[in-house]
Amino acid sequence: MDGDTRPSIKDDAAYEAMRADGYSKEVAARIANAQASDNVDASGTRYENRTKDALYALAQERDIEGRSSMDKAELIEALRAQRSAS
Repeated sequence: MDGDTRPSIKDDAAYEAMRADGYSKEVAARIANAQASDNVDASGTRYENRTKDALYALAQERDIEGRSSMDKAELIEALRAQRSAS
């Protein structure tokens, strides 16, 4: 493998923006890929590290049915299921 080869990046724009902001190649790639799979938000926060209220707000934005009766784990599961279905 030559020195210019980088890991596969799922969101080149996010990767390049983070590199321009001074993030290391590794961190920028990890966050860009996680954002592309919707496991983290723009600041790099994983679903598990978000509050239930933040997850509920995201579920509300995405119009996930039944969200009002879901606990945190169920909200995470529903958000991930919706993302993988799209």
